[in-house]
Amino acid sequence: MFAGVKQIFNPKNRDLLKRILFTLAALFVFKIGTSIIVPGVAANTEGMGFLEILNAMSGGAFANASIFALGVSPYITAQIVIQLLSADIVPYLSELSKQGGVGRRKLNQITRIVGIALAFLQGYMYSFAYIGNGSPMDYILYSLILTAGTALVMWIGDQITAKGIGNGMSLIIMAGIISVLPGMFKDLWLELFAKGFLGIMIFIAFILVFVGIIVGVIYVESAERRLPIQYANKSTSMLGKQNYIPFKLNSSGVMPVIFASALLSIPQILASVIKNEGFTLFVQKYLNYTNGTGLVIYIVMILAFAYFYTFMQLKPSEMSENLNKNGGYIPGIRPGKETTEYVKTVLKRITIVGATFLTVLAILPIVFDKFSNLTTSISISGTGLLIVVGVALDTYKQIESQLVSRTYVKGRKGRRR
Repeated sequence: MFAGVKQIFNPKNRDLLKRILFTLAALFVFKIGTSIIVPGVAANTEGMGFLEILNAMSGGAFANASIFALGVSPYITAQIVIQLLSADIVPYLSELSKQGGVGRRKLNQITRIVGIALAFLQGYMYSFAYIGNGSPMDYILYSLILTAGTALVMWIGDQITAKGIGNGMSLIIMAGIISVLPGMFKDLWLELFAKGFLGIMIFIAFILVFVGIIVGVIYVESAERRLPIQYANKSTSMLGKQNYIPFKLNSSGVMPVIFASALLSIPQILASVIKNEGFTLFVQKYLNYTNGTGLVIYIVMILAFAYFYTFMQLKPSEMSENLNKNGGYIPGIRPGKETTEYVKTVLKRITIVGATFLTVLAILPIVFDKFSNLTTSISISGTGLLIVVGVALDTYKQIESQLVSRTYVKGRKGRRR
């Protein structure tokens, strides 16, 4: 790892260093934007616990009523919607998904348009959480500001992807989560240090638990189930290596948590808009994930969405069909229907483990807040750590692959001379 860092600062890899510096500069601009408050608006998000994941992804911008309050959340929601509609629901979108690079570019354009529309809609709904007794024009103006902020964040993400390193949208989410960690540890230290030796021991225990969660997330993110693949008229010894299909233990990532949080946040938002006492009490009693019923619904939704998203992404039937077309098969399994059923069985088994781990990470901050007497700014966000670790690993692999490819190309040039 340290050798790789040394290679980055090698003068021969100056273009890679420029990409990394550009990425850091763009993320710094994003962080500045999260500190710019919408004029004349004060944050009022108490009691809206379901929006905590949105606040974490935006680097605290939502709680601060910043111009970047929505972050890339509308774009992620738009991606989910387009993916669902592309799964043989809307024929036009399904055709685009099968047209390769050209189709993907068109789908990306459609996703951005839908993302901007959702940003305005979400901004209008969330404006009721910020503006107490405003006029309709105040709500629309605030919605337009949030929409413009989301558009700017999306543009920054595109610039990082094109001119920097890694996936721009993912890095923006990761940067937002990381940016709130120093303040959290500072608040934790100040609060526990006043309690003397016992407080210091609790602080150390908190750090150890935090590190343990990171290690666990890295292990799960790196874990995969490999299905061996054999091709007709080709033996393993001829190829020199074993071919396989890798399945990640948690193929769905954090999407199930985002799905569940988004759906459960809708009644909370409606309660703040309608302001009906009976409806508000019902939402707080049965649809709040800090209560028993709401927590059970939250857990069931995460598990269900984990299965749904995994099978929507991987599609065992298409995988079996592509294997058959390329003359590939799983040893001991007949091509066709048996291969499809076998892949489904494998996915179901590993998804049980991955979804359970994801659920534990999602409810961890809820349990922590329930049994700790610390301030609300101090929490263990397992979902946030999952995002950070996943993006960090992907970015590191991209940097490593670029360094390896540069070394390989330079080595070949040297041999030619």
